[in-house]
Amino acid sequence: MTTDTPVAPPSLADLIRAGDWRRAAATASVQGESPELIDALQILRSVQGEIRARRYPAARQQLLAYQGVTRELAHPLAAELRLYVHPDAVLEALNALEAAQKEPDAQVLAERLAGALAQPLTRAEALNAQGVLHAMLDDEAQARAALDAARAADPGHYRALTNLGNLELEAGRFAEAETIYREVIRLAPEYDGGHHNLGVAVRRQGRVAEGVRHIRQGQRLAMKRSREDTQAEVKEQFSRNPNLKYLRFAVLAVLALIVFLALRGAGS
Repeated sequence: MTTDTPVAPPSLADLIRAGDWRRAAATASVQGESPELIDALQILRSVQGEIRARRYPAARQQLLAYQGVTRELAHPLAAELRLYVHPDAVLEALNALEAAQKEPDAQVLAERLAGALAQPLTRAEALNAQGVLHAMLDDEAQARAALDAARAADPGHYRALTNLGNLELEAGRFAEAETIYREVIRLAPEYDGGHHNLGVAVRRQGRVAEGVRHIRQGQRLAMKRSREDTQAEVKEQFSRNPNLKYLRFAVLAVLALIVFLALRGAGS
């Protein structure tokens, strides 16, 4: 009788090479690696999460923090990190992704996103953008190919998975779409689009009350995200232009003075 040979878990270096930042950070913590390395891996996990959510300002902020942490990193795996993550190139890729969001030509989009496609952290996002454009151009085969490639590059990219569900929804395959959207919510419980689209899929199968619940949940999460995105954009603006910070303090001081004078006048 033969027994299966136990498969050894991936090493920390393997996880870094695979871009599995969540497991890499957890493994580094369990193995008692240096706090600097753990911080770097946790930041990269956050960067990946912000990119999946298409929160480019927040991703840029996290990349700046990553640069600060890794500048003096002397861990033996620092060379692996520098090989697979190039902060300046990733920043350029994020800028290209943001600038190309409304590009209507598939060939031009591919050219504009060449740098993003070359970076492991942004490859899935660039492929997702291409898949969305192909879907808008009614090219389902090309859209599916790009979105499948995005999922292969980053299995946790729930927006690419959502867009695969959208292809099923548009084709009238509502049960298949429902299955995909439920997987989206499992991956990202706070993703408003997953809840909204699941609501649409179940409503089209006749389960109206259930569909309304999911759509309302999606609306609540969308409002929450809008507030968070606005805060992130304002924070990025302040970081780019320190003078805005002082302007903010000046405005607050003027408002405080106005309130003080109003109260003083009311009391006299």
